Amino acid sequence: MPAKAMMPMINGRPDFQLADALTKVSPQAQAKAKATATDFEAMFLNSMFSQMTSGIKGDGPFGDTTGTGVWRSMLTEQYSQNFAKSGGVGISNDVYRTLILQQAGRSS
Repeated sequence: MPAKAMMPMINGRPDFQLADALTKVSPQAQAKAKATATDFEAMFLNSMFSQMTSGIKGDGPFGDTTGTGVWRSMLTEQYSQNFAKSGGVGISNDVYRTLILQQAGRSS
């Protein structure tokens, strides 16, 4: 007997519209939408973190050299990706929901 699919929740409440849309979208498309949503959140966070550190000079292992900007850029990108993959700030959930609803609308 197959396991019953779990009801998607938004802000602690069941999301019946998303549950219906998920039945119309293939598992491959769902996985692609989830990855795209996570990538979008990582880009958003990278931009936010970059702005937060743009005025800092002379910090990090390279001191105040040209390498500082490169080091900080790579560090910020890695932080952003890890943060988004571990749940982020919730942007990816909304992006995922929007992508699934759009794809389900196309299949109707």
